[in-house]
Amino acid sequence: MKDIGIDLGTTNVLIYVKDEGILLDEPSVIAIDTDTKEVLAIGEDANKMLGRTPNKVRAIRPLKDGVIADFEYTNKMLEEFIKRIKKKSSLKKSKVLICCPANITQVQKNAMYELAENVGAKKIYIEDEPKAAALGAGLEIDKASGCMIVDIGGGTTDIAILSLGSIVDSTSINIAGNHFDKAIIDYIKNKYDLLIGEKTAEEIKINLGTLNDTNKENTLEIKGRSIKDGMPKTVAITEEEIKEALLPEIAKINVEIKKVLEKISPELSSDIVDKGIIITGGGALLRGIADYIEDDIKIPIYIAENPLRCVAEGCGIMLIDSKYLDKNC
Repeated sequence: MKDIGIDLGTTNVLIYVKDEGILLDEPSVIAIDTDTKEVLAIGEDANKMLGRTPNKVRAIRPLKDGVIADFEYTNKMLEEFIKRIKKKSSLKKSKVLICCPANITQVQKNAMYELAENVGAKKIYIEDEPKAAALGAGLEIDKASGCMIVDIGGGTTDIAILSLGSIVDSTSINIAGNHFDKAIIDYIKNKYDLLIGEKTAEEIKINLGTLNDTNKENTLEIKGRSIKDGMPKTVAITEEEIKEALLPEIAKINVEIKKVLEKISPELSSDIVDKGIIITGGGALLRGIADYIEDDIKIPIYIAENPLRCVAEGCGIMLIDSKYLDKNC
């Protein structure tokens, strides 16, 4: 089989096959029978079960905050995804490139390496997500000039400055898309005594999530379970309420962006001011996020053309041009 690149995300797994493009984009969810430990569904089929399973069935995300939380089920999930794209061919002669958050521990990187070994890879590369995201967003990271990327994924936000093909400085924080959902869940719970699930919170984020001026008439009826009596309950929420829930989380990302900027040389700072900062990942789809960050940071902010696929596309670029690969892998 041809070389493959894997964006092993907390929310979604994307697999890029050299010369063919992205052939798989599935939720990072696996459903298991808690009695027999049998895998019942993986990917989109398992994602539909989140919050709706009987007691003996669990739908889980085996990756948390961008790293492997449950090795056994992550392995089974990836094996199934590889089967879906490779058909009858083998990975014995293939390179496998896996992207992970910046600044993870060596133990966590070793787990990624072992995962690739288990699916039969001949040569394994573990690369930083912000580097792949920058390439996928079209940035020329190999130049003697600084560029900056903020990759807001499902489990982590990676912030990095790159120059001459490498990361100059970076940080990875556990504030991202899933944490936005959690902020919405907590807000609804505290204000309305209403319990909602992850799927409902994500729907709210997609439909009402904005950092722009809000529209009072744009509301959404949501259903959940009352904390007071345990009965089903429906409430109507507004854009303004969801903005109130999300703003503290985005403000934390702004703080981390500033911390990275404070550590770089004046020359690199000048480059960033000239070029601006690129946002990738699912968080880039939150309406008004670029304007909100720009107002605070005072540096131009741009959204990548296809933010959800930048890491996977960057994997493809690295597989095609090996100069971008970490030779120490």
